[in-house]
Amino acid sequence: MSGSDLIGPMTSSRIGVRSRLMATVTRTYMIDDLDGSEEDVSTVLFSLDRKDFEIDLSAANAEQLRGKLAKFIDAATPVKPQRGRTTTRKSGPASREQTTAVREWARNNGYEVSERGRISAAVQKAFEEAH
Repeated sequence: MSGSDLIGPMTSSRIGVRSRLMATVTRTYMIDDLDGSEEDVSTVLFSLDRKDFEIDLSAANAEQLRGKLAKFIDAATPVKPQRGRTTTRKSGPASREQTTAVREWARNNGYEVSERGRISAAVQKAFEEAH
């Protein structure tokens, strides 16, 4: 069998041997999660009781969902999404030696600090400013 006997696209490799090219086609179909239909399906997102949901629905089922929720949405107050609480921390948790040094410095400089537990932000800030 010669190279011309092969059916399909051909290519040459570095050593001059001819081989067939192969293509893979992947298709994704959206299917309505309620009725299995495939026509005009889109993903609908919604939240309830602090849980986010998504469901793939045909245009007809999405409209039905929106229709059923309409009176509740009309009576509700829109809420802006809350951003996660951000804190700025210069480094990771303080080491035991660092915590001991901060407590000792605070006591020597008139601050009240406990033997254990969290050191107040004011004391930590004063310590950082002093060093």
